[in-house]
Amino acid sequence: MISHSETLTQYRRDYRPPAFLVPRVEMIFDLDARATEVTSALYFERNPRQEICCRKLILNGEAQTLLEVTLNGTLLSPAQYHLTDKELHIPNVGERGVLVVKTRHAPADNTELEGLYLSSGIFCTQCEAEGFRRITYFPDRPDMLSRFTVTIRGDRKILPVMLSNGNLRAQGKLDDERHFATWEDPFPKPCYLFALVAGDLDVLHDQFVTCSGRRVDLEIYSTKENIPSCAYAMDALKRAMRWDEQRYSREYDLNRFMIFCADDFNMGAMENKGLNIFNSALVLADPKTATDDDYHAIESVIAHEYFHNWTGNRITCRDWFQLSLKEGLTVFRDQQFSSEMGTEASERIQMVDFLRRRQFPEDAGPIAHPVRPDEYREINNFYTTTVYEKGAEVIRMQHTLLGEEKFQRGMALYFERHDGQAVTCDDFIQAMQDASGVDLTQFKRWYEQAGTSEVGVCADYHADTREYVLTLTQRTPPTPGQPEKKDLVIPVGFALLDRDGKRVPLQQAASQWDEKSAAQESVTLILREKEQRFTFRHVPPGVVPSLLRDGSAPVRLLFDYRKEELRHLARYDSDPVNRWDAMQRCFTGELVALAQAAKEEKPFALSEDFLTLYAALLRDDRSDPMLRALALSCPDLAALVDDYAPFECNAFIEAQRFLLKTLADRLQNDLQTVFGQQRACISALPYAPTTEQRAHRRLAAHALSVCCANDDASSLALADDLYWRADNMTDAIVALTAIRDSGSALRADLYTDFARRWRDHPLVLDKWFSLEATRDGDDVLARVKTLTEHPAFTLKNPNRVRALLGAFALRNFPAFHRNDGSGYRLIAYYVDVLDASNPHSATMLLNAFRSWQKWDVAQRNHAFMALQELRQKERSPEAGELLDKMLANV
Repeated sequence: MISHSETLTQYRRDYRPPAFLVPRVEMIFDLDARATEVTSALYFERNPRQEICCRKLILNGEAQTLLEVTLNGTLLSPAQYHLTDKELHIPNVGERGVLVVKTRHAPADNTELEGLYLSSGIFCTQCEAEGFRRITYFPDRPDMLSRFTVTIRGDRKILPVMLSNGNLRAQGKLDDERHFATWEDPFPKPCYLFALVAGDLDVLHDQFVTCSGRRVDLEIYSTKENIPSCAYAMDALKRAMRWDEQRYSREYDLNRFMIFCADDFNMGAMENKGLNIFNSALVLADPKTATDDDYHAIESVIAHEYFHNWTGNRITCRDWFQLSLKEGLTVFRDQQFSSEMGTEASERIQMVDFLRRRQFPEDAGPIAHPVRPDEYREINNFYTTTVYEKGAEVIRMQHTLLGEEKFQRGMALYFERHDGQAVTCDDFIQAMQDASGVDLTQFKRWYEQAGTSEVGVCADYHADTREYVLTLTQRTPPTPGQPEKKDLVIPVGFALLDRDGKRVPLQQAASQWDEKSAAQESVTLILREKEQRFTFRHVPPGVVPSLLRDGSAPVRLLFDYRKEELRHLARYDSDPVNRWDAMQRCFTGELVALAQAAKEEKPFALSEDFLTLYAALLRDDRSDPMLRALALSCPDLAALVDDYAPFECNAFIEAQRFLLKTLADRLQNDLQTVFGQQRACISALPYAPTTEQRAHRRLAAHALSVCCANDDASSLALADDLYWRADNMTDAIVALTAIRDSGSALRADLYTDFARRWRDHPLVLDKWFSLEATRDGDDVLARVKTLTEHPAFTLKNPNRVRALLGAFALRNFPAFHRNDGSGYRLIAYYVDVLDASNPHSATMLLNAFRSWQKWDVAQRNHAFMALQELRQKERSPEAGELLDKMLANV
């Protein structure tokens, strides 16, 4: 087998404190697109916490030219240091001193977009996780906390704006048509939080007055034409700052907070101290170019990166194994924020849905890993839904177990105890335990074990005693490297619904609950053992259990609901998450039955009970329109793979097509009526991304999309009318999505018009590329190939790669899983091409294959051939590690 990389496996157990500390760093950047020179002065001293005496200073560095090294004022010859392609070793440095390193590199040639690079002509940086070592030689590890002073020098005309972390201390002209700016960050930080931006930029100014009365300058930098589109992001930032003060008593600590939006950016955003760098897609918004979903994402991510100021920056992680310490906690905080800015029910449903679609398959696949991994080869591969979203669920469960008051006490102690430190997940748990008095020893296993646990449920009703006995079991399937699992602490939200859909007061047996305790209509049962039994008294007959209410734990629920019980929950459950879940289970049941019919070549038929339920929820104007839209959406087929492996891709594709067309045929009038009703609720209002308007538009969009599934002329006319009347991007995209799979001439006309209208607006054109790539049609593969030759398509821009190739691989199930394997081969080809220039984009596409061993035999064989061919070539560390795991034990 060909070796993919020389990257060695890193183990959490091998952590050692650094031999030397670098409490102070002074950097000078002489910016030039082809030859930037960086001079770094590292004020180092021996670490008193490191017991092993080491006289060698070891610095990380790559992708740069070393010009000179000076130690304590003495220029070193090459014989006095040792340079490899990844490290610089300086022997015999003494107890303390000053090391000055001068390097040169070419930002214009940096296609990996890590370190210092150019984005649309603007100098910017991305240093997390290990990009700083591409800028200068430095001990690049998150527990190395340093105070940075940064001087940037550049051409006054080309680079009028030059930014870095912290506060601006000095600026002025130089003699040679250049100028300088000196920035000082008073807070120690790891180098992954370093940031630099320089270019011809305009700025949107605002101010925020903190709870203590300090005035903070707020600045969002972009090109002049984009500044008007930054207003919503600025408002979202101020909402997040106020919320963090009110909810967590966290006040901002610098004189200014800056955001720069980059056109070329591998990720969503980066929380660099005082100077956040964002993907432009998550900053720029106005009604004509941004959809409701765009506005929602901007608010959420702006908040997430700001919240990192305390949960990530002021307190950071000791090593990269602790990544979820900052990310899981901050995701939980931004979810709380979004729930309070919007509606808690719809936000929680979308969180649970995302977890099941994205994280559960990750936990069940070859790259399964704990929330706190024990080992890795390439840290960039661990920015995963397990670390982020499952990590947030682990925080949420602690909140459930402790309650709001004790959880907030734990957070306050965490901030007080560890401000200015690099710490671990264990430190966080300890703060929670010490503040609350609750023993969380067993709970720690959530950080240690990979895999999605399964909670089995057995319910018995005893009519003679009117007792309802609930038996809960837990099991976590084996995952790579973890064949044996220990019992977890699992909170299980629980209620019983009577025949009228009302909750039954719950009173547990005296041995489980104080006899004097008042009955409750819903409780949280704590499952700690492999099997536990809970008995409830005075329960009427015919009740239906509502389990895992509010998505109380990130587990799979194994309970054999009868169809009529699911329909009962879908119509009456007071818990929105379980109402949505019940409807999704009803959808899944229909898809499974139809897929079985396809395999057996039997006639298709949708059950009348399902049609009746769907129609009832569609017409249920007493319920939140957003909840109805979410509940009535057909499940993503990719989310069903693990439960129905080996997954017959073609059978389920046929099943889904039939289901949607049958809904359109049978409920055409109802769907059109609901569409009209929802549009009427907002037709007289100017567009605004409010919670109420978003809900009406979402349900209208769902109704229109389903009623267009059979190419009905009257429904297509509704889409046509919506498109031409649209005064906002949401309505335009709703219309285009509704006719995306249509074979009518109308589709070609509208798509051509949209592309012509927005050909000069990159973010809107990305939407067009995605719509084209996700079409369900025999010609879509050829269309995607054609679009890779489109003048606006480039592999150098991650957003454009995600919009076309990412959408095809990850969101077009029928086309990616074509019978002949051509969808796999297309994506494998671009994985190969991209891996040489931008491994981040390559691995994004490669993840489309993560469940390949659970597909049916024909698809498995095609996928194996595509992956095996990729494996035969030298790969980046990122792609090499993923391929090795995907093809392990094959």
